[in-house]
Amino acid sequence: MGLDAIRDKAAIVGVGCCKFGENWDQSPSDMIVDAAYQAYADAGIEKPQEEIDAVFCGSLYSQKGPHETSDALKLWKPVTEVSNYCATGTDAFRCGVMAIACGLYDTVLVVGYDKPKDRGVSGPSVMMNQVRDLPQTPAGWFSICASRYFEKYGASREDLARVAIKNHHNGTLAPNSFLKREITLDDYMKARIISWPFGLYDCAAQTDGAAAVVLTRAELAKSRRDDPVVVKGVTVFAGPNPQKDPSMDFLAWKPTVAAARDAFEMSGVTADDVDVAQVHDCFSLTELLTYEDLGFCEKGSAKEHIADGAFELGGRLPVNTDGGLKSFGHPTGATGVRMIYENVLQLQGRAEKRQVPDPEIALSHNIGGHPTACGIAILGRA
Repeated sequence: MGLDAIRDKAAIVGVGCCKFGENWDQSPSDMIVDAAYQAYADAGIEKPQEEIDAVFCGSLYSQKGPHETSDALKLWKPVTEVSNYCATGTDAFRCGVMAIACGLYDTVLVVGYDKPKDRGVSGPSVMMNQVRDLPQTPAGWFSICASRYFEKYGASREDLARVAIKNHHNGTLAPNSFLKREITLDDYMKARIISWPFGLYDCAAQTDGAAAVVLTRAELAKSRRDDPVVVKGVTVFAGPNPQKDPSMDFLAWKPTVAAARDAFEMSGVTADDVDVAQVHDCFSLTELLTYEDLGFCEKGSAKEHIADGAFELGGRLPVNTDGGLKSFGHPTGATGVRMIYENVLQLQGRAEKRQVPDPEIALSHNIGGHPTACGIAILGRA
């Protein structure tokens, strides 16, 4: 068995996504039910207790474990909960795909969710432990990488601004996004600095949210719908902690490079074949680095492609068509599944005003931790 062992064996026949935001009037269970029942309806599932064989869920902040999902959905089935930093949603999806591909189950539900806004903390709360024995926040850590990149390749805050402006625009076209506000270069430049060179509009917010996917065996998919989406490849890779890695150059993320290599081999496609992508833009610099780490452009050349509009709607490779983390915020366990939700809509021609013309291959990408993890899923039209 090789890396291509799971290729085209599992298919997505239903997706769902609740509204992301400061969902004070919803519990985690409410959001799980919203997303899952949308996915059920999309897949034509009327009796989930009979038609769903197992559940794979992902949450970083839940203190209740997998029964939070099973209780919410009244699904008394094998239920597995995954936690893998910001790659949690993609990892839950990977587990579901492997369970289908090995023949263990016919149909499974994947749910990603988190509700960090109820934890009594305003704004980002994740401490990146220590950098050279000093406390560090996510913005502080990633801004170090931005400064290094600026010095090496001559990029500037204007390049980051174009990423943020693009994602804010795309978010206005996505019904479930949190932020629906266009911004200008002037807005960007006048916003308060969070950790130089990052200003307010470089940083994704924390939000609450949930998303869900129904997976089935590829040979059964057409009995659910005429346009299923097949899973070409999905992987989650670990990498060394960059804060302790003497070979870290702050110009690329090793887990992304490794995960991309395997995901492309799994799927039998290359970076040039990707028609639409959702990537992890916790900060604008992260999206810029990801263009290069995934092979969408050469190392150090991202600023030229950004200036040319390559990654905008209507560009050669639209990225973060729904506005990404910048517009949705980042309920950690939900994000990877939300990206898959958007890619399925794109491949099925259901993305409305943000629709990419006739895409065949879609990629989603999460980094997590310092980052010490990366998850990538590649989908294709059946």
